[in-house]
Amino acid sequence: MWKQAKSIFAAAAESEEDEELQDNLLYETDDLCNLSSTHRLYAFGACSLAGLVCMILSTIVFAIPIKFAVLFTFGNLLAVGSTTFLMGPTRQLRMMFDPVRLYATCIYIGFVVLALICALWIHSKLLTIIAILCEIGALIWYSLSYIPFARSIVSKVTIRLFDTEI
Repeated sequence: MWKQAKSIFAAAAESEEDEELQDNLLYETDDLCNLSSTHRLYAFGACSLAGLVCMILSTIVFAIPIKFAVLFTFGNLLAVGSTTFLMGPTRQLRMMFDPVRLYATCIYIGFVVLALICALWIHSKLLTIIAILCEIGALIWYSLSYIPFARSIVSKVTIRLFDTEI
């Protein structure tokens, strides 16, 4: 009987140690996923640079719409995604789908998808170029939403220059 009680207490102690070990492992794993601010800046710079290189390389293969659209769009997504290193993916997504920039985000994502569809399935150079130009415009409009009053200033300038509002 004494051995049975001892084994029960030993099993309970082992399960507590297992839970503590699991908690410590999860904590250590969580720490591995956190980057220091210096590493975040390096990752942001590397991702932005990789995106810029992809966009520049895409101009070399401009005559081949499939390669152009894939390289350009991948570079574009890398450049936009690089900001997740600065603010984190959850906050980035929350900010992207904030009511202020919801339409700009949806239009940008739509043109990214449209550019890939035009290049990969339709194989039309003209439609791919139009979709890429619209993608660039949508990205600029999306980016302006992060700068206070930038959209209103751009709208006022376009009204003055072109007698039309964006």
